[in-house]
Amino acid sequence: MNLSVETLLASGPDSRLVDDVVASPNIGERRGYASPQLLILHYTGLETARRSIDVLCDPICEVSCHYLVDVDGRVTQMVREADRAWHAGLSYWRGETDINSSSVGIEIQNPGHAHGYPDFPEAQMSAVVSLSHDIVVRNQMQATDVLAHSDIAPQRKIDPGEKFDWRRLHAAGVGHWVPPHAVDDEPDQPPFDMQKPDDRTQTCQQLLAQYGYDIADDGLLDAATLRVISAFQRHFRPTCTDGMPDASTIATLRDLIAHQASPE
Repeated sequence: MNLSVETLLASGPDSRLVDDVVASPNIGERRGYASPQLLILHYTGLETARRSIDVLCDPICEVSCHYLVDVDGRVTQMVREADRAWHAGLSYWRGETDINSSSVGIEIQNPGHAHGYPDFPEAQMSAVVSLSHDIVVRNQMQATDVLAHSDIAPQRKIDPGEKFDWRRLHAAGVGHWVPPHAVDDEPDQPPFDMQKPDDRTQTCQQLLAQYGYDIADDGLLDAATLRVISAFQRHFRPTCTDGMPDASTIATLRDLIAHQASPE
């Protein structure tokens, strides 16, 4: 048995909020980080927690996470926080591409958009908030260090999605948030031309890159840019996730960056 698996089973969980330990063999050593710097939230995209745990423990699947939170709020730890879980995949944030080495990953049991995407139940949401707060405090993470899987991998992922309550997480002292600007406050603007560079698109791209996203700075509203903007909207302006670099999105981005520089 892997030494880290043995250690987790023998020493018990990192968090007092853990209800069960099911150690995954899909782990490695952190590269370049003595402790995690980021917290990444996912949904499982599978029908049940039992199925999710099976997949996260299957060596053939080559995926894992540090924690899984079931719909009833039950928390299972699967990888020690000291170890590198395989939850982020191909990803990027603020120039870092080995997000697995720099992060803790929480999988939230939800079948996802492909299977009806139900609401996150109260018991589950409460447990995610408590667990996230515990992880952030113990690892001295900043508000901007708490991210969605879709933030770090917008070309591949859309989880945990627009139904996840980031505002509630922020109210509990976890994660970055500002009130989003209303979509219906849009001034009259010409339509976007998907074939030509546009100043609004380039402004949005520049702000997204400044915040941490992996995005080009060419003013073109191509498929890749649409996905990054949509990922931002799912997190910070969930009422409309169409990927358009509209005035609401740009103003919300400006507020986040200003708040990041002067959080008080």
